[in-house]
Amino acid sequence: MADIAQRTVRMEPPRRPERMIELDTMGAVGDAARPLSLVERLLAITLVRRLIVLVVLFGAWQAYATYLDNNLLFPTLTETLEALYDAVVHGPLIERTLTSLQILLTGYVCGLALAGIFTTLAVSTRIGTDLLSTLTAMFNPLPAIALLPLALLWFGLGAKSLVFVIIHSVLWAVALNTHSGFTSVSPTLRMAGQNCGLRGVSYVAFLLVPAAFPSILTGLKIGWAFAWRTLIAAELVFGVSSRSGGLGWFIFENRNQLEIPSVFAGLLTVIMIGLLVESVIFRSIENITIRRWGMQS
Repeated sequence: MADIAQRTVRMEPPRRPERMIELDTMGAVGDAARPLSLVERLLAITLVRRLIVLVVLFGAWQAYATYLDNNLLFPTLTETLEALYDAVVHGPLIERTLTSLQILLTGYVCGLALAGIFTTLAVSTRIGTDLLSTLTAMFNPLPAIALLPLALLWFGLGAKSLVFVIIHSVLWAVALNTHSGFTSVSPTLRMAGQNCGLRGVSYVAFLLVPAAFPSILTGLKIGWAFAWRTLIAAELVFGVSSRSGGLGWFIFENRNQLEIPSVFAGLLTVIMIGLLVESVIFRSIENITIRRWGMQS
């Protein structure tokens, strides 16, 4: 036995001092508990990172406009902010913005309601699926602004024409993403819900909607962006016809008067509203639902 033990000891590899770890220093291995620096803690905040991106973009804007030195082509950020302040305090920008938001929300809500009806029919019946697929293939590629002449003919000069084209731009994008999310729900989860007695509207509301909510939220974001694009483009035409309107008419009117900083102020207003809706409303919905349910890290 002693001979075997000696041979076993001889067969062990030599001990390397740099690989030897004492028990009292085990806590320092890998430095896993190193405290984060102030910069690292700040960069871990999403809002701080986005503010850094905005500062870089605004700095590039100011530098390029200063280099170009022609405010008829590209005004500086400071000139745009001055025009924005003047339009808010002394001009009609707030009134025009509220007008656009009122029309936008009306069309957006109506588009969401119709999308919900179409997708509910599509997941409930085979005829509904064929109907949604056919209508989506027909109307989704059709630009909403192309329907504006018909909308003006049918509904006249008024908010109804703008609401109509906004509904068209929102409906198919939201319905397509929602139906895609519904079809991606696993068959096991579907059968479990049906075994629990879920049918029709309750089956959609309590099983499919929570399971497919990431796709639904994506559709809501796309529909919101499409609605903004359609509204501004439609107001450019609608404002020319009725000499009234919202942000689109504000932009068009200042362009005719060669008030280019005010034009950029109108565009900046649209951008700020988009950032606000994305960062506050949609982000809050995402935190309350998707992140809390563990669907997204």
